[in-house]
Amino acid sequence: MDWGEIRIGLAVSDATQTIATPLETLTRRTGKRFPMPRFLELCQAYPPTGLVIGLPLTPEGEDGPSAMAARELAALLAQRTGLPIALWDERMSTARALGLIQEQGGRTRGRKPDVDALAAAVLLQHFLDHRKLCPA
Repeated sequence: MDWGEIRIGLAVSDATQTIATPLETLTRRTGKRFPMPRFLELCQAYPPTGLVIGLPLTPEGEDGPSAMAARELAALLAQRTGLPIALWDERMSTARALGLIQEQGGRTRGRKPDVDALAAAVLLQHFLDHRKLCPA
């Protein structure tokens, strides 16, 4: 999950937890709650074994207001789903997604939801790759 104040990009992995794929972008109106009903529908359609939530740290690697909000969301999702949660540094995930689109000659203008879902896939892929390289 690529967390944002307005858009939340979602991605899923294959059954072997090797390849991440963009899924959908949820939209939250300013000042409104997380779109939990749609998220829970997606959890039923694509049953996860856990959730990886992007942690928007400051450039210095510290918690700011966005990171604290992401931590609160992680706690809420853990409570609502009963799934294990991993928080993962999401710095540069959107920039990497934009770079991937541009490398392939694509345009990003007017495609914010696509970019956010791709950023979630970039984040999840980084998490999966790291876990394979550095098993616990």
